Amino acid sequence: MRFADFPFLRYLPFILIGILWGQSSWSPGLLVLSIILGILWLFYLILVSNHKPRIQPSSLAYLALIFLGAVLVQNKQHQTDFSTEILQAESYLAEVTMYDQQKPNSFENLLEVKSLLTEGEWDDAQGKVLVYHQSEKPLEPGQIILVRKKPEEIASPLNPYEFDYRLYLSRQGINYRQFLGKDFHIVDSTAGSGFDYFLVNLRHKIGEMMKAKIPDENSSQIALALLLGQKKELDPTIREAYTQAGVMHILAVSGLHVGIIYALFILMLKPLKLKIEKARIYLLCVILVIWLYAFLTGLSPSVVRASTMFSLLTLGQMRERRPSIYNILAFSAILMITINPDVIYEVGFQLSYLAVLGIVMIQPLILNLWLPRYKALEYIWQLTSVSLAAQLVTFPLSLYYFHVFPTYFLLGNLLILPLAFLIMQVGVPLMIFGWIPVLGDGLGWILSWLIWGQNWIAETIRLIPGGKLDRLTMDFSGMIFVWGLLLVIAGWEFGSKRKLTWLALSLAFLWAGFQIYGEVRVPAKELIVYQGKKSQILDFSDSGEVYSWNQGLEPGEISYSVDPNRIQNRWPHTPKSFDAFLKESGEIDFVGTDFTFHPKDRKLHFFSTPKSVQFWSEGKWTYVSISDSLVVDSLAYRILF
Repeated sequence: MRFADFPFLRYLPFILIGILWGQSSWSPGLLVLSIILGILWLFYLILVSNHKPRIQPSSLAYLALIFLGAVLVQNKQHQTDFSTEILQAESYLAEVTMYDQQKPNSFENLLEVKSLLTEGEWDDAQGKVLVYHQSEKPLEPGQIILVRKKPEEIASPLNPYEFDYRLYLSRQGINYRQFLGKDFHIVDSTAGSGFDYFLVNLRHKIGEMMKAKIPDENSSQIALALLLGQKKELDPTIREAYTQAGVMHILAVSGLHVGIIYALFILMLKPLKLKIEKARIYLLCVILVIWLYAFLTGLSPSVVRASTMFSLLTLGQMRERRPSIYNILAFSAILMITINPDVIYEVGFQLSYLAVLGIVMIQPLILNLWLPRYKALEYIWQLTSVSLAAQLVTFPLSLYYFHVFPTYFLLGNLLILPLAFLIMQVGVPLMIFGWIPVLGDGLGWILSWLIWGQNWIAETIRLIPGGKLDRLTMDFSGMIFVWGLLLVIAGWEFGSKRKLTWLALSLAFLWAGFQIYGEVRVPAKELIVYQGKKSQILDFSDSGEVYSWNQGLEPGEISYSVDPNRIQNRWPHTPKSFDAFLKESGEIDFVGTDFTFHPKDRKLHFFSTPKSVQFWSEGKWTYVSISDSLVVDSLAYRILF
């Protein structure tokens, strides 16, 4: 097995390098990149046609792939750039693109802007605005509405390492949001047409039908999430139960669900005993069904990956060939990146590919550790080995993003995954035949009880003490170290043991070096000022001890705005309270520190000049000039003593 045997796997890293380069500040513009890319491909064709080229064509091809990646991301940015003219517009016309999503005090929807009214003239425009309204009549896809107010830009996160909601929406082409209330007019109420709206309407109708057919409300929520990928209506308690059981992935329509549907149709192929030509037509229909389900559920990264993989496997089966799983994975990733370069930043995309790589590379090694005598034990061991392999490869990324590890993930997968398979076998027929009165009611009743049992298992696991380890952290160097070791283990039987040993030692030394460097850079004394909606929190770290003063932030706001930085710095969830007293001047004097704080004026006063003062902006700390006082009005600050 040679690396040269996997062409798409060779191409993928160069395209990724190009995407990262294209998003950097020192990348040329789209026009320059396109011209250079055209020249590179022209030279490549000339070299290929030459029998004895002086330059290897492959080198030029890899360089062209880097420029292709940069062109893809620059073209995406060019298409999604939304003119700031909307902030000066008097009104705008927009098309409704989805059905309303229920929020605590309003309904959420997404508008596609079509025209702007500026200084009495209408001009064509494009872009997306996330809106919240309180209309008694719901909005429907395809309607055209007139809005006589301008939206607002989505603000950057105020506090360090807080979730960047603006960046998350920006990668979906959404740069503005607006609270409409009832202040808008429906200009055209014609329902949307075309393939896109056909699927949106079909998904909505199937969801409404499933709600009506499944009697238990909690079961209907799980059914919508598991079968259609609609997770926004999930009860927080149920969500937490599935998270703690380590099976939250079954509630996100993913490769598992596509695989179950694929298996249902492939298992039917053998009993049908079709001739070769009819079998090929049947397999083509299976591919169409898979992609219809992918579009119906919203084309999530994991679903597109699985649909591409199973489609290529099916085409290989039709030609009596078995393509390499690594080539299939790489090809599907390149396909998704070409359509949307920003998909590489989606957690679902990253976890999906890592999980499959773990199953392909690590699961056979785990499986060979034990050969059970009985089929029942063999089935359990196979399921266990798959869960272990996927968890081993994905847990570094999960810790990096979510800082939580489900302790009983093996128990959850062993008990809930087989039940999820049964639920899919009942749920898919319900989606197709649920409109038939008696049959639909019967399938809905069976599905309700199956999901009730699944929920009961997840809730029981949640109640077991020590169900999750939280506030765990892993930096980028730690992820590379773990993945490198897994790669060494996977290749131990096939590669050079000497080279793999040197690789493992090099990774260990690099990781240790990064950890030592991080410890050396930790300041002896550090003050962080977090900004809430109406007040501040002060965290003060002094030689490993952390003290805090809260002016009035609620627990939910602390969890969202303050905890990310505490976790990043490995500070406790609830630091010690400051010893402080109120001066006659209105200032608060914190015992054992070199500063005071005036809450009314939002002003810090320093007894001695700090070493540095920084504020949080665009995802990083930025230095500001140092003085004996600082007004902390609207930004998060970091002061080093």
